[in-house]
Parts: sequence; C-alpha cells; structure tokens
Amino acid sequence: MEPLFKQRRTNRDMFFNEEDARGVRQPHNDPLVTTLTIEGFNTKRILVDNGSSADIMYLPDFQQLKLDPRRLRPFDSPLVSFSGDRVYPKGIVTLKVIVGTYPKQLTCQLDFLVVDCPSSYNVIIGRPTLNRWKAATSTYCLKVKFPTEDGVDEVKGDQVLARECYQAVLAAKENHTWTIEEEKEDKVEALEAVELVEGETAKITRIGTTLSLEIRTKLVQFLKENLDVFAWSHEDMPGISHQVIQHELNVDPGRKPVQQRRRVFAPKRSQAITDEVNKLLQEGFIREVYYLEWLANVGLVKGQFPPT
Repeated sequence: MEPLFKQRRTNRDMFFNEEDARGVRQPHNDPLVTTLTIEGFNTKRILVDNGSSADIMYLPDFQQLKLDPRRLRPFDSPLVSFSGDRVYPKGIVTLKVIVGTYPKQLTCQLDFLVVDCPSSYNVIIGRPTLNRWKAATSTYCLKVKFPTEDGVDEVKGDQVLARECYQAVLAAKENHTWTIEEEKEDKVEALEAVELVEGETAKITRIGTTLSLEIRTKLVQFLKENLDVFAWSHEDMPGISHQVIQHELNVDPGRKPVQQRRRVFAPKRSQAITDEVNKLLQEGFIREVYYLEWLANVGLVKGQFPPT
C-alpha cells in the first residue's frame, strides 16, 4: 500500500551515503581538515569543528595573509578550551571567504577571532559559520555539504593533511576547540543618591547613572511629586488594610503543631531582636500572644544586626 504523501526531494536536500565516503581510508577517526579561499588566498589547514563556538584565525596565518592590523576590532571576552586554558584574542576581524566551486559556491563576510597561541591549524571554522552556511558535516565521509542558489555543493577534507595536523596536535598538546567565556554575573549599573527632601539626608533614593540629563530631571521631579508613596520608617506605614496585604500560616488543622526549642542568642543579637520587636509593638504591626503551640525562633538577616 503506497503512502498518501510522498516526500519530494529537491536540488537543495543534503544527505550522505557510502558513495560520499569513497576515497576515504576506513576505518578512521581523523578530523575534518580542508581548504578555503580567504581574502583571495587558498588557505590550507582549516579545521571544521562542530564543538567550537567561535571562528578562529591564528595570528601567524593573519600575518601571512598580510592583513592590516588596523582591521582588528577589540574583543574583550576570553576564549576557554576544554582543559580550562584561557586566552584573550588580539581582536576580531571580518574577512571575505569563498566556499565551493562556481557556480555552486557561497561568498560571505565572516568574523574571525585572531588568537596568538601555537596551533597546527591556520583557521578553525566553528558553529557560527556552519550554521550560517546551513551546512551539514560528516566526519565519516570527511565532507561538508551546504545549499546554494544553484544546488548543493560540498567541500572535501584532506585526510593526509588531517593526520599530519592531528599528530602535531598530540605531540604539542595543543588546545584547538575554543568556546567564548560567558560572563557569570550581569554587570550592575552604578547608582547615584538623590535627596528627595532638601536638608533631610535620610530621605534619599537611588537612580541609575546612565540616564540622559532630560530623563534624569523628569524622573527626579516625578519622585519628589510623589513623596507620599515612600515609607522611610515604620511610623510611615500605620494601619495597612488587610485588603492590601496580610500574613497567615498555611497550616493543616488536622496536623499536630510542632514547637521549636528556644534558641539562645549572643548579647548583641539578642539586643537587636528586642529593639526590633519593641519597635513593631509600638507601631502596632504585631501584638503579643499567650499560646505556645506555634513557637518559632526569630530569624536574623545578615547585615541587619550588629556583629558579635
């Protein structure tokens, strides 16, 4: 019984079969090393690496191409290898790269990070370019295939050169798979203190320092016009309606209450607790209760009490 729908292949479909592996010495675990045209020059020893999150050009190849160092743009993030080594690129450069043979070829401007460290390779083509080319790679066939306006073309790997490079990599213990190190913490914008009530240094707030003068002026004016929404102390928040906010214990009435053992605090911490409780009692935020079924110790927040 034939299927209702047949998948139609087009001249831009990419697939590999045993025919693509013809001429490749099997079995093998060789890397995919090929040749591309960069800035008009045939550049050999190019490693196609799906594990690299960046396109790399090593400094000796950059110099051999006689590229103007002024074309390098700053790049601040370091590159990290699988072994944890870090290296800061000399910069980033945009170069013209041609892949494939006419008429099935791609010509595009690619960004390379220029790295000054030993390598048996001249260039590493990583995921950014492979994704841009919509390329499919096969290490078994040692080929890269990519779609063009005139159909699918391919670039073959050089197995002999790949083995030479790989032996040199092992001998020199080189790192050649790089990832761009991501910042672990977001940069926090610097803040400036703004006095909302003239002469009262306790009534301040903070705004960002990157605001334009016009936006800053409007923001400060808006804050001053709405001083009534600020609470500078407990006295500024009396009688909050339960419709606004309230606290309750979400407990199961069928469960037996658990009573914590009383903790003993150091003198300075105990005094801080007493002062805060008295302040809340005075303002009516809390009230004293006379049952011990639900007893929980006070929790101190770091930085909110005197050091012991």
